Amino acid sequence: MDLAGPAGYVTAMHRSWPKHRLPRRRLFVVTTAAALLASTTVATPTVAGPATAGPRVDTAVEWYDVTAATIATGTRPQVTSSRAWAISWVAAARALRHAPGVRAGDYQDAALASAVHTGLSALVPENAAALDAALATTLARIPAGAARDRGVAAGEREATTLLAERADDGLDPASVNPPFPTPAPQPGIWQPTPPTFTPGQQAGNRYATPFLLDRADRYRPGPPPAVGSARYRADLTEVRVYGAADSTARTQAQTDTATFWLGSSLVLYTGVLRAALAQSREPAARRAGLVAVFHVALVDTQIATSDAKYAYLRWRPVTAIQAGDDPAWTPLHTTPAHPDYPSGHNTYSGAAEQVLTALVGPRARQPFTIGSPSQSGATRTYDRWRPLTDENVDARVWSGIHTRSADLAGVELGRDVAAHALRNAHRLLG
Repeated sequence: MDLAGPAGYVTAMHRSWPKHRLPRRRLFVVTTAAALLASTTVATPTVAGPATAGPRVDTAVEWYDVTAATIATGTRPQVTSSRAWAISWVAAARALRHAPGVRAGDYQDAALASAVHTGLSALVPENAAALDAALATTLARIPAGAARDRGVAAGEREATTLLAERADDGLDPASVNPPFPTPAPQPGIWQPTPPTFTPGQQAGNRYATPFLLDRADRYRPGPPPAVGSARYRADLTEVRVYGAADSTARTQAQTDTATFWLGSSLVLYTGVLRAALAQSREPAARRAGLVAVFHVALVDTQIATSDAKYAYLRWRPVTAIQAGDDPAWTPLHTTPAHPDYPSGHNTYSGAAEQVLTALVGPRARQPFTIGSPSQSGATRTYDRWRPLTDENVDARVWSGIHTRSADLAGVELGRDVAAHALRNAHRLLG
């Protein structure tokens, strides 16, 4: 194959495509979201504790790490894990809305820990012992008294209420992955992919109850490029050239980017959100709100992603290329078992970027470093949120598992759903 010809054609085609930058029509979300979190009524935190206590422990970061460790156990679907994050931290944000003026810092620490503990204990019951130990550690450093007691009660109350509100929301593992009948083979329509030919996964997400979306298809993107169109051909040519297992056009740096971003988006972005939380100088309620809104937006994004994927049922590049003139073509990485359009990794990155930009700003206060579950020992350092999205777009093409059209549509869908969550977060947080 003449790589220079197809690659040049693809580059020329893609220069004419819309860039995935933040549209002006959504910039107002930054202002409204900041106003939402700023409206929370909190007393000035006081550093209260035993006279012998050392520097005050950052309880928000402490329980962020507890949540991450709890969620890391088991084999739940990603959206089910996102739901556990969302419920636990929305409960914490609610509990922190109105802190009493007496020993407010003690109240806030107790309320946050109690809310997250109660939520996670119900949703990940196999980790109850570890969660109980973590709560005991937090409460042991808070002086006994009314502030601590009120905080514990508020956290338990908000979490219990929210758990009841979200019961039977369709995000349990069985509902997320119901049997999905494979459609009849025809050009452009998804079919199970090699090497495992697993039936369609996550098809049930589209029927789940969102946190803030009124319906799953609210921001459904337009259809993918028509089979045989110029853009369709450019998409496949790019994947064929740069995403093949034996590609000679893909550089080592591109291979590394593809491998780094191959893993779970939830796991990859856990370190990103932690950096934003740890660097934040905002009051406790606003910091809890950051984590809560992030995961609420991501749950709704995953529901919207499933809706679009199974509405369009677009076949994966490996199916399209092998059905054409290259039956032996193999992608760099194994193709996930669900349709191509839009890319789920990129709906996640688009939503994450939108929330972080709105609530933190376009860059972190300090550079942060994250690792990857799919590239052991590798780390990457960033100081802005946008490059993570850009890398995700490229990575899925270089992995050979998504078209660029699916990636760009994913970014826009994620941003749309996250913007909706930011505009409507007051409905959830109070």
